[in-house]
This record gives sequence, structure tokens and C-alpha cells, in this order.
Amino acid sequence: MSASRALLRSADVWRVLTRSAFTARKPDYTNPNWLRVSLALGSTVALWTLLFKQHDQDVQEYKTHHGIQ
Repeated sequence: MSASRALLRSADVWRVLTRSAFTARKPDYTNPNWLRVSLALGSTVALWTLLFKQHDQDVQEYKTHHGIQ
């Protein structure tokens, strides 16, 4: 077996063993993944809550610094 033939054969084996990045399943919209949905919504609510708390703290610090309150 020549070196080029062995190289081609190893390339074929490599192509079979690797997964394509473009292989994907079509989403099943009739049966949503409720765990992922709840995690997404929960994390969104948590981030918005932290944002509002931080904003209130920043406004309070601004008012204190400038002697408004």
C-alpha cells in the first residue's frame, strides 16, 4: 500500500468518525422542552431583577453624592 493510498484511507476513516457541525435536528414545535423554556424565562427574570436593584442603588448613591436627599 502506498503512502498516498494510506493517507486517503485515513482521511476517509477520519471523515466517518467526526461529527459534522452542520448536522442538526429540526425543532419539534409540537412538544417544547419545558425545562429549557423555564430556565430561559427564570434567568431572564433574575437578570431583570438584578438590573432594577442595581439601578435603584445607583440612583440612591447619585442622590446622596449630590445632596439631593
